[in-house]
Amino acid sequence: MDYSTLKNLKTSEFEKAADGYRAVSDMASAAQDALEQRISVKMRKSLSGSAVDAALKQLRELAKDFHYTQVECGVLSTALNALAADLQAAKSKLDAAVADAEGEKLTVETNGSVTYPEGGDKYQGKTPPGGTVNGVTDPTAKALHRQAAHIHPNPYFARALACADRITAALEEATEADEKWAPKLRKLKADDDLTVSAADWVDAKKDTGGVRDGAERYLDAIKAPPKHGDPEDNAEWWKHLSADERDAYVSMHPASIGAMNGLPADARDEANRTVLAETRGQYELRLAALNKSEPPEFEDVGARGDMKYSQKWLDWRDKKESLEGKLKGMRAIQDRFDRTGHDGLPEAYLLGFAPDGEGNGRVILANGNPDTAHHTAVYVPGTKTDISTIGEDDDDTPSDLKRSENLWKQSSRFAPGQNVSTITWLDYDAPDNVLYEATLDTYAERGAPRLYEFLDGNRTAHEVGSGSTGHTTVMGHSYGSTLIGDTAKTVGWGERPISADDVMVAGSPGMQADRAADLGIDPKHMWAMEGGGSDNFVTFGGRFAGLGDNWKIPTDSSFGGNIMKSDAENHGAFWKEGSLSLRNQAAVATGNYNMVEHE
Repeated sequence: MDYSTLKNLKTSEFEKAADGYRAVSDMASAAQDALEQRISVKMRKSLSGSAVDAALKQLRELAKDFHYTQVECGVLSTALNALAADLQAAKSKLDAAVADAEGEKLTVETNGSVTYPEGGDKYQGKTPPGGTVNGVTDPTAKALHRQAAHIHPNPYFARALACADRITAALEEATEADEKWAPKLRKLKADDDLTVSAADWVDAKKDTGGVRDGAERYLDAIKAPPKHGDPEDNAEWWKHLSADERDAYVSMHPASIGAMNGLPADARDEANRTVLAETRGQYELRLAALNKSEPPEFEDVGARGDMKYSQKWLDWRDKKESLEGKLKGMRAIQDRFDRTGHDGLPEAYLLGFAPDGEGNGRVILANGNPDTAHHTAVYVPGTKTDISTIGEDDDDTPSDLKRSENLWKQSSRFAPGQNVSTITWLDYDAPDNVLYEATLDTYAERGAPRLYEFLDGNRTAHEVGSGSTGHTTVMGHSYGSTLIGDTAKTVGWGERPISADDVMVAGSPGMQADRAADLGIDPKHMWAMEGGGSDNFVTFGGRFAGLGDNWKIPTDSSFGGNIMKSDAENHGAFWKEGSLSLRNQAAVATGNYNMVEHE
C-alpha cells in the first residue's frame, strides 16, 4: 500500500460496512424467528391439509436461507471490523511518524520519503546540506542506516532516517493486512441460488475458520472469556461485552459460546444452531463420500475358497453406521425446531450440541426459555442414551426428547399463565450396556461435575434474565438418577448445594446414598416413583450392583423421600401422555405438591 492511500484512508468506512452486514445478519435472524416462531405456528393452529404441509415445508427452506444469511453476514461483519483494526493500527503508526517528522522540521514527501534541511556544524565554511532518505525494514539495512546516522555531520539526517523507517514499516504493515484480507473477503461469497446445501454449510464453517485465523488483533482487543470460569464468571464477562463484541464471539467461536454455562439461553441457542447446521452439512458430505467408496464385503480365505467379511468393509460399515446415527440425531433436533407450535409446543432452545462429545455425543435441548421460566425441569436420561437414539420412540415408549415435550405439556396445564421450560440434558457419556457398564458408578462420577455446572449456570442465567431464581426440578431416569446422586455429592466445602428446588427420580437403581439427607437433599423435596415390568429388573439390579448404598434405592421408605404412585407398565413408560406417572411429575415440576398422589 502506498503512502498517499494509507495517509488518506478512512477505516471508519470499513466499520460502517461491517455495521451494515451486522444489520443484515440481525434482520435475517429476525426473519428466521418470524417464520419459525410466529408465521408457521399460526398456520399450524388455524389451518391443516396437504397444501398447508407443503407451504410449511417451503417456509422451513426459506428459514434456512435466512439462517445461512445470518451466519455469513455475521462472519463478513467480523472480517471487515478485523480488517479495519489491522489497517487502523498501521495508520496510527504512520500518523505518529508523520507528526514526529513535522515536529522535527522534516518534510514527508508523497511517496513516503523524508526530506531534511541543512544543519549541523560548519565544515570548511559550509553547513552540511540537507537531503531526502527512504526508509527500510530489513534488519541489515537498518543496521547500516544506524551506522550512517552516527557519522553523518547533519543531525537532521538521523532523525529523518528514523522517521522514514517508521513510515516504511507502517506501509508494509498496511500492505500485509491488505494482502491478508483481500483473498479472505473474496472467498466470502455464496451461491446465487435459494438452496442452502450441505456444501454451503461446510463452506460457511471454512469461512469462519479463515476469518478467525486472521482476526487476532481485533479479537484480542475484546476481553477474553474467563479461563475455567464458573457460570457467574461467564455471566459477568458476557454482561460487560458490547453488542458488537458479543456478535463477534458468537460468529467466530460458536461452539465455545454454545457450551458456556451462565450465558443467556438465546445466545447459546444461536451459537449451537450454527454448529448444528455446519456439522450436519459436514457429516452429510462425509456420508456421501463414504457411500461412494464401499470396499468389497467379502474376501477369500483358505484353499477351498471360504469367504469371510473383509476387515476394510467392517471398518467402512462402522463409520457409515456412526455417521448415519449422528445424522439421525441431528434430524431429530431439527424436527423439534420444525414442530414449534404443534400441540402448543413453545420455541426450542439448543443449549448444548457436540455430536462427538462425551462419547455418545452432547445434546441439551429446552422446550421454552429457561431464563424466563417460572418452572424449569431438567430431565437426565439413563443407560443407552446417545445422540442417535435421543429422538427415537421405542414400542410406544416416548423418546428422550418427547419425554421432555410431554412433561412440558402436562406441566403447562398445571401452571396456567406461567412460563414452563423442560430440558433434555444429555451432556455425559451414558453407559451403553445394562449388565456391565450400568452397574458401575464411573459414568455418573465423570458426568456429575458437568451436571452441577449446568444447573448452576441455569440458575445464574435465570437470575440475570429474570431477577429471580425461579423453581427448578432436576429429574433423573434410571442411571440418570445415579448421576444426580453423584452430582449432589460433588458439592465442596463452602459451595452451595445442587441448584435445584426439587429432585425427582423414576426407575432409579440407586443414588449412591442411604438417605436423601446424605446428599444434602431435603426429604420433603425428594420424589421417587417405580414402574412395573422391566422397571423391576432395573431397580432390583441396582440394589444388587450396589448403586444404592446398603441396597437402598429412592423408592424405599427408609430413603426419606416422597414415594409417588405410578402406572408405568415398564421402565420407559413414565412419560406417556395422560398417565398418572406424568401427572405426578408435572405436579412436582410446577410446585403443586398437593396434587401429587403418594403411595
